[in-house]
Amino acid sequence: MAYDAPIDEIEFSLKAVAGLGQLEGLPGLEAYSDDLVRPILEEAAKLARDVLAPLNPVGDSQGAQLGPDGVTSPDGFKAAYEAFRNGGWMGLAAPEAFGGQGLPRALALGVMEMFHSANMAFGLCPMLSFGAIEALQAHGTPEQQRVYLPKLVAGEWTGTMNLTEPQAGSDVGALTTKAVPDADGSYAISGQKIYITWGDHDLTGNIIHMVLARLPGAPAGSKGISLFLVPKFLVNDDGSLGARNGVRCIGLEKKIGIHASPTCVMEYSGAKGWLIGEVNKGLACMFTMMNSARLNVGLEGVAVGEAAYQAAFNFAQERKQGKADGIAGPAPILHHADVRRTLITMRARVAAARAICYACGVSADLAHASEVPAVRAAAKAREDLLTPIAKAWSTDMGVDVASLGVQVHGGMGFMNETLAAQLYRDARIAPIYEGTNGIQAIDLVGRKLAGNGGASMRAMLAEIDDTVRMARTTNDPQFVQLAERLWAASKALGDATDWMLKTLKAEEQDKALASATVYLGLAGNVIGGHFLTRAALAARSGENLDDRARKVALAGFFAETVLTAAPGTLASITEGGSTFLVNSKALFGID
Repeated sequence: MAYDAPIDEIEFSLKAVAGLGQLEGLPGLEAYSDDLVRPILEEAAKLARDVLAPLNPVGDSQGAQLGPDGVTSPDGFKAAYEAFRNGGWMGLAAPEAFGGQGLPRALALGVMEMFHSANMAFGLCPMLSFGAIEALQAHGTPEQQRVYLPKLVAGEWTGTMNLTEPQAGSDVGALTTKAVPDADGSYAISGQKIYITWGDHDLTGNIIHMVLARLPGAPAGSKGISLFLVPKFLVNDDGSLGARNGVRCIGLEKKIGIHASPTCVMEYSGAKGWLIGEVNKGLACMFTMMNSARLNVGLEGVAVGEAAYQAAFNFAQERKQGKADGIAGPAPILHHADVRRTLITMRARVAAARAICYACGVSADLAHASEVPAVRAAAKAREDLLTPIAKAWSTDMGVDVASLGVQVHGGMGFMNETLAAQLYRDARIAPIYEGTNGIQAIDLVGRKLAGNGGASMRAMLAEIDDTVRMARTTNDPQFVQLAERLWAASKALGDATDWMLKTLKAEEQDKALASATVYLGLAGNVIGGHFLTRAALAARSGENLDDRARKVALAGFFAETVLTAAPGTLASITEGGSTFLVNSKALFGID
């Protein structure tokens, strides 16, 4: 596998589009300056290119294996994780008080994009640890933070998230894992969890499981769930590892992709655990992890899309087939207009999703670090709005772009030994992870939109209006055309938002939620087009004419092929749900 991180694109998107520079000097981020971005990205790119990417096909062919002593990783993964850990990558955005580097989470997103592009199965391991770190920071006791955070931040231990059970998928309120209080203040955890990513492995000496369970007499449903920290090995008072805890992997799921990432069936048999946060408030604590994971899963869509684009572009330069003007003999397929159309489709969608994810990351940093209450509140509202869009829109994009990569490869793309095929298989899990994309759409409409009466979306639309004005005032025909396309698309999103709020207010919830996925798609399209236009405007003032041409071409293509469809999507939102809701008896046999 050949992967070269698009350092220029990542740096540009972080700085010029997402606004990373506004984080300089904020409390907790004193170690950050814009000058650090390029060197950090360059070092991460070396690890991605030289260590992680060569292991991607190895992990796909070998997969993780379960034996009598637990799960073993594919050849080379243990050494790769050691290189990752020694590079300090796990603690890049963690507080310095716990051994981290105190840098923005948005910058860590840029780094993790590279690692996921090079080897998504590997990248899933630290991704879950990020969530465990954030949960302990937000909800752990000082003693829990003292014992566990330095090891997690250093990458010496990893973390997991244990929600799903055989009878309870996305409905975590139906879980039955039990937590029985012990005399020493701990709890005995018993039950079974499924689909636990990197639930067991041989990369580190200990694994810290974050487990949802129910106390005796707890209320039914999600109101009776608590969160517990359950280590694979107990930790002695001096910090050394003690006895093996009562938790083990009893099976590995057989998956269509991400074979190197062990997806475990975990059995808890009276395992010793400790309460995180308050009793029966576990879901709120777990949402700290889930929101972190949702943004990072969205980033996986970006990463796989970038890897698929690179693989397809390289193939298109090498594969010779058909005739082209000025080429003697069979021409590289890159010379065929339809192939170039496919490639720019891939590249433009990846760039839009990258900007959405990075903007969400900068908002999360601002919401945490700004000293101005109004700025923190606005940033939190923006983070909340963009999180489900970043997760769902970007992962759907990743699957679509990986599919286009297979198409560029033709018959070779359908062969398992090609990278294009692996990326397509690996990408498919992301729209399911951390709440399916349908759930993200419901969250966007039912919580993030309705929760503040549409204020956060209207703030987004106002920002888009500013971009439209800036593009118009250039008096450059290319930018004026961009402005017109973006304005029409923004108006459609505004009308769809008004319809959603009106429908929810009228308590026609089914009608609104039936169109939630289409609404999220429209929001992603318009916001993605906004960021691409902003990127073109930023490049316009630069000295690199080739870079300006690329940014304008991507924004223009996206505007003409995606934004132009927005007005038509409005009717799909306002009318599409009614079509099948009123005919559910005939279509599905239900009232």
